[in-house]
Amino acid sequence: MNFSTVKAKAVDFFNEAGFVSHIYDEADYAKALKLMDELIDDYDTYRPLIEVLSASIEKWEDEADCFAEFNQRISELDNGVAVLKTLMDQYQLKAEDLREEIGSKSLVSMILNGSRNLTLEHIQALSKRFKISPAVFFS
Repeated sequence: MNFSTVKAKAVDFFNEAGFVSHIYDEADYAKALKLMDELIDDYDTYRPLIEVLSASIEKWEDEADCFAEFNQRISELDNGVAVLKTLMDQYQLKAEDLREEIGSKSLVSMILNGSRNLTLEHIQALSKRFKISPAVFFS
């Protein structure tokens, strides 16, 4: 393997898209998200680049001031509620959209505000619907 070629290509690549390895500001973050949207369409081909970019995005979201309030609120939540809120946000769902998995809109609201807990049956139904492991609902 000719490492000088690899190094030259890497320098060119990171001069063009340095945000892939480190996001410095919101403009870099926007570019990273836009690139990720394109890469996901052909996951198998771009998997190594997706892995590097996702680490950069995750680090930004964990450390950026613009996410501080959100991260604080999430850290204070019960893990199951945090997962439920994240799923609802990602899939743009309202409480009534979870009627089959949890029950009434009021029950979903009570779970979200912490006055009721997710049951094992709720977690199993949510895991099945969203094709995720039930383990993500537990600390």
